[in-house]
Amino acid sequence: MKGLVIKSTGSWYRVKKEDEIIDARLIGKFKLEDKKITNPIAVGDEVVLEANPGGTNEWLIKDILPRKNYIIRKSPRKKGHDHLIATNVDQALMIATLKMPRTSLGFIDRFLVTLEAFRIPGIIFFNKTDLLKEKDKEVLIDITSRYADIGYECTFGSVKNNQLGDIEKLLKGKVTLLSGHSGSGKSSLINALVPGTDQKVSEVSNFANKGVHTTTFAEMFFGQDMSLIDTPGIKELGLAEIEPEELGHYFPEMRALLGKCKFNNCLHMEEPGCAVKDALEAGEIHYERYISYLSMLEDEDNRR
Repeated sequence: MKGLVIKSTGSWYRVKKEDEIIDARLIGKFKLEDKKITNPIAVGDEVVLEANPGGTNEWLIKDILPRKNYIIRKSPRKKGHDHLIATNVDQALMIATLKMPRTSLGFIDRFLVTLEAFRIPGIIFFNKTDLLKEKDKEVLIDITSRYADIGYECTFGSVKNNQLGDIEKLLKGKVTLLSGHSGSGKSSLINALVPGTDQKVSEVSNFANKGVHTTTFAEMFFGQDMSLIDTPGIKELGLAEIEPEELGHYFPEMRALLGKCKFNNCLHMEEPGCAVKDALEAGEIHYERYISYLSMLEDEDNRR
C-alpha cells in the first residue's frame, strides 16, 4: 500500500493513505546517493506501507518510491551532514519582506542558488506592502524587476489585507515548498490559502525587527487544487556542496555567458578576459547580485 508523507517529526511520520491520515515509523536504513543525510525521509516522499504484523494499529514504512527531485541544506546540528528539506516539489515560493522583518537580498540569492542547484523553479512573493511608504515602493518595483529580468516569477501584496497578488494562480495545480524568515507572513499565507488550518502566526519584535519561529517540523497542507509544504523559518540556509567553479552556473545571468570567458575555470574575480566582469561593468549584471556571488564564493554571510 502506498502513502504520501505529509509531516515529519523525527522518528514518526504522518502519512496520507487514501482518504485517511495515519502515523508510521521507518524500518530499515535508507541512503541518498553518496550523501550523509540526517533524515532519510522528508515531506513529499511517496512511501510503501505495511501494517505492523504485531496486530497493533501501527503502520510501518517499508520503502521509499523514486523521487523526481529533492532539496537539501547543510545540517545546522551535525557537521559534514546534509538535511533533507522536502522531496517531489514542482516549485518553491520565497516569502520576502522589505520591512518587519527585512529580508536581505543576500538571503534571497542564496535561496535561489539552492533552487537552481536542484533545478527547482523559484517564485518570490514580497509581502507586507501595506507597511511601505512611496519611496519603499519604488525600491520594491526595482527589486522585483531585477529578479524578473533574470527569469524569476515575482509578485507582491499584503496577506494581512487579503491582497495576494498572483499567488493563487501561480500555485494552482502545483506542489510548492514555502520558505521565508520567521515573521515574513508564511503561516498567514497558509491560513489564507487553506481555510481552517489555523497556523500559529509569529509576532515581529519592534526592537530586533525579527520574527519568532512558529513552525517546528515541515508539513504539507492541501488547499484548493494546490499542495503547500511549510518549512521551519530558515535562520541558516547553508548552501549544499557547490564547487567554486560551478557557482556561476546557478546565477542565470552568469550562466548565459558560459564559454565566453577567456579561461574555462574563470571564477569571475580578477581574471583577464572575464565576460561576467565585462557584463557587470556594462550594467548587464546587477552589482548586488555580483556581491552575493562573491560572498557565496568566499563563504561569507551576506544574509543579514
